[in-house]
Amino acid sequence: MSSEKVDVLVIGAGPSGAVAASIIHKYGLKVKVVEKLKFPRFVIGESLLPRCMEALEEAELLEAVKAKGFQQKFGAKFVKDGKICDFNFSNQFTQGWTWTWQVPRADFDKTLTDEMERKGIPVLFETGVTDIQFNGSDSVTTIEDKDGNKSTIEARFIVDASGYGRVIPKLFNLDQPSNLPARKTLFAHMVDVNRYIDEEPNRITIVAHEPGVWIWIIPFSNGNTSVGFVGDKQFFDRFNGTPEECFRAMLKSQPHTQRRFEGVELVFEPRTLEGWSVTTNKFYGDGFVLTGNVTEFLDPIFSSGVTLATVSGATAANLVVKKLKGEKVDWEKDFMEPTMQGVNTFRSYVMGWYDGTLQDIFFAPNPDEEIKKQICSVLAGYVWDLNNPFVKKHDRVIKNLSHLIRLEEGAN
Repeated sequence: MSSEKVDVLVIGAGPSGAVAASIIHKYGLKVKVVEKLKFPRFVIGESLLPRCMEALEEAELLEAVKAKGFQQKFGAKFVKDGKICDFNFSNQFTQGWTWTWQVPRADFDKTLTDEMERKGIPVLFETGVTDIQFNGSDSVTTIEDKDGNKSTIEARFIVDASGYGRVIPKLFNLDQPSNLPARKTLFAHMVDVNRYIDEEPNRITIVAHEPGVWIWIIPFSNGNTSVGFVGDKQFFDRFNGTPEECFRAMLKSQPHTQRRFEGVELVFEPRTLEGWSVTTNKFYGDGFVLTGNVTEFLDPIFSSGVTLATVSGATAANLVVKKLKGEKVDWEKDFMEPTMQGVNTFRSYVMGWYDGTLQDIFFAPNPDEEIKKQICSVLAGYVWDLNNPFVKKHDRVIKNLSHLIRLEEGAN
């Protein structure tokens, strides 16, 4: 069995792995990427947030993405019972990027891996990890390609960016359930001939369909739009028939989507994803670090996945470089704490959306513009700005403001 030595092995070629590998490579270390799937491949998480642009820029991947002409995204629109709450990223509390992209993820992720390979970073596709043996911080990883050929990679450090594959958590029994309820989605891409009736190609639209159920609408620059329903299993159990019949019945059940998508062509048969919320009790160890969805994937409602993935990938990469240079790294303070700051801030907003408290704020009759700017920064992905009270006090500020709004509405 052949063997190879590298400084860093990155498991997973998605956005988190691409950012991590590119930053590590930038500092002259030998890095190799292994990816179980063949790219391009389909995945959800198609609406990016402005904060991820900084990570892409640091990894020197931004220009390659710009060249693809993806749909620019300038904000997020929320719709409920005819009411509209529109956030524009140029009008936010935190200084930072004011736009990003909406992307077919197969094309976006392939762009990142193509750019990695152009830089000279080897990427092994259709190659899975079957075993990892640690000896202190050094490791020997056994990999197997699609033809069953096995080989080993000796590495001074491993970055596990395997996403839903969760390689190290599964190998070492680190998985544990998230505190978020299990949810399901049914989604498809559609030929969006009516997109301009809502004047929204440059933003994601979230429609509050009924309590606990919402719809995403994400237009792409190729004329197609991603549409998905998200809710508990009981909602989907109401619909019978083929996936397309169920999906079209759901579209008809909501005035906003019925008007825009009735009878339009589907690019592919609707697909299902469910039970995505999972976490782990350990984000790092002697010789490895977990990034992106391997740490925890929350929910698609605020498009946080790629931002948490790229930012954690960049943070981890810089710490790995520092460690391999012989410098001291405090993984708890410098990685775990900031990673959990981002995850927990988004978690508060996810929970606030589903319990209705955040919707009270979004659809309040007289919104406070300064508060709206602060919330806009969270929706733009700036969940590490502790100068923003809607970040620093995320665990209670939503509930407190919702309570005040309900008292005012009751008084009127």
